[in-house]
Amino acid sequence: MPRWIRLLLVLAAVAMAAPAAWAQVDAETLAEVFPAARRIGPIEGNPPAAIAYDGERALGFVLFSHAVIGSLGYSGKPIDIAVGLTQDGRIAGARLMRHQEPILVLGIGEAALHRFVAEHRGLDIRAPVAVAAVVSPAGKIDAIAGATVSSLLLREAILRSARAVARSRGIGTTPAAAGAIDLDRFEVRDWDALREEGAVVQLRLTGADVARRRGEDPAVPAEILFVDLHAALATPAGIGRNLLGDRQFNDLVGRLADGEQALLLAANGLYSFKGSGFVRSGRFDRIRLVQGERTITLETSMHRRLESLGPGMPAFREIGLFVLPAAAGFDATAPWSLELVVDAADPQRGPAVFARGYTLPARFLRAGARAAEEEGSALWERVWQERMGRVVVCLAALASLTLLLFAQDRLAKFPVSYKRIRLAFLVFTLGWLGLYATAQLSVVNILTFAQALLTGFRWDFFLLEPVIFLLWGFVAVALLFWGRGVFCGWLCPFGALQDLAFRVGRWLKLPALRLPFVVHERLAALKYVGFLAIFALSLNFTAQALAVAEIEPFKTTFALRFARPWPFIVYVVLLVAAGLVLERGFCRYLCPLGAGLAIPARLRLFEWLKRKKQCGTECQICASRCPVQAIHPDGRINPNECIYCLNCQLLYYDATTCPPLIARRQRREARGPGAAAAAAARVPAAQP
Repeated sequence: MPRWIRLLLVLAAVAMAAPAAWAQVDAETLAEVFPAARRIGPIEGNPPAAIAYDGERALGFVLFSHAVIGSLGYSGKPIDIAVGLTQDGRIAGARLMRHQEPILVLGIGEAALHRFVAEHRGLDIRAPVAVAAVVSPAGKIDAIAGATVSSLLLREAILRSARAVARSRGIGTTPAAAGAIDLDRFEVRDWDALREEGAVVQLRLTGADVARRRGEDPAVPAEILFVDLHAALATPAGIGRNLLGDRQFNDLVGRLADGEQALLLAANGLYSFKGSGFVRSGRFDRIRLVQGERTITLETSMHRRLESLGPGMPAFREIGLFVLPAAAGFDATAPWSLELVVDAADPQRGPAVFARGYTLPARFLRAGARAAEEEGSALWERVWQERMGRVVVCLAALASLTLLLFAQDRLAKFPVSYKRIRLAFLVFTLGWLGLYATAQLSVVNILTFAQALLTGFRWDFFLLEPVIFLLWGFVAVALLFWGRGVFCGWLCPFGALQDLAFRVGRWLKLPALRLPFVVHERLAALKYVGFLAIFALSLNFTAQALAVAEIEPFKTTFALRFARPWPFIVYVVLLVAAGLVLERGFCRYLCPLGAGLAIPARLRLFEWLKRKKQCGTECQICASRCPVQAIHPDGRINPNECIYCLNCQLLYYDATTCPPLIARRQRREARGPGAAAAAAARVPAAQP
């Protein structure tokens, strides 16, 4: 194993072993997250939280997001927010305790970050709360300028952790859930229709299924039905009235108190989901409900005996109706699972547990509840829906670029058309990808991916930026097909800016600087040194790594639109000014992202760029015209430096510039117009 890889692995192990700094509920934190509280109890329970008191009266809870849900930032490192939660389900206050967000280390003040977190005070955790990127209408919170993704993750950390604690303590969520269900809406549905839409779910097990789970020979023949268990939430009229019939449903509704929910279980087969242990213990130990961090045990006090379902419904050997009290903390609008416990024949083996999930279909929710359901859906899904227009444009651009790359040989034969297409694409990359969509990839993205692999990979973090995600997906495929040059030469906004700047320099008739190849080759190594330094620092010194990563001017140019201190702006201006005379100077000698992409690009599977045997021996034209000096004097193309501009391919097919093609044309012209006829006359006629 190379020595530098061993070094990186050692640094990674040290980073993973570094102890976490856990936050404490000190007086200052308590005053900010729960101003009405005078003291606080110990952190306890699952998920962990501490009770906040005003004297002897409990006001609510104080929790830490990382301890509750393991909240992480876009950097892949933990973010921890102290949150105060009142008894009626509102945020009493929030305070950021620690973070290592890359976009926030430099360029954005800590005050903006703390202000964003504090703005969640007073929000109802039961209502949907969105983050607005520009202007904040009612029900939304302004995101931090230049840090929309980090803002989304901070909001999710606050709301998800508060909701988890609320569900586990039975506060705040039950009244909202009860009012969110559409109890009155009714349409006639038969058994099959209810099953098809998910209002009734099924858990079917044969003897073989149970034996495999318990690791033993089947106690009953494998094909015999062990249990066929069905479950449904019977509280909504659209479900309960169809299943139970009018008389039984009306009797049930008349006995339900506010906030109570009815669960219907019915089964056939050899196994009884009720068992007989409940007679002695008062608990049904073969079934239980699991919702989030909470497990609800069904007790005899909840049980209502039923002999049969309503008219037209199937017959079952065993039926049970359970009424869940409001104090159980069950949220009927949120997903939950029914678990069936099957004891093993041998007590040493332990029981086998089978689960079946249940989510109340959306049509049984009121309009406000459906909005809350959308709020509870995956964050990345909502972001993609909001930015679908950008997604479509990006996909169209990537599809066009893919067609261009596959048709490069044909396009190279029409140099004028190709140059116009390339110029248009560079303008699109700079204008739309860079300035409008702010979709400039960065070495920080590579660091984030590496940290995610070390700390627990989660796709949803990377899906929060749709255009960035699509670009990285395309770049990953392009690395295998064409190398890193497709990104650097076509999809990098700052690369496009340098390319266009050099064209402006030619229009201004400025001199074009071209370094000797030996000097160029030595300077090109600088970007690899920079990338390895940044990557090594990121394993345990994130702030320092991000400070070194400021060698990239991308954040100043595109993410923050020059809203930074003057040294950063001067740095960008100097790079662009240098680009007027030195083509893509930053890309060639300083860009750590280009270096980071060049390493995996060595695995590319195809060689698309054509070369002739005379290249580098008899001819140096391609090498002299390569904009980034990626062609060695011996004619080899260095894929680590190539930006896939296809200039060499234009020359490859240019019969007026390429010496082998010129020689071939001259030989053809020397033979004259009669040469072909004379050659044909020398061929003997075919014999009959």
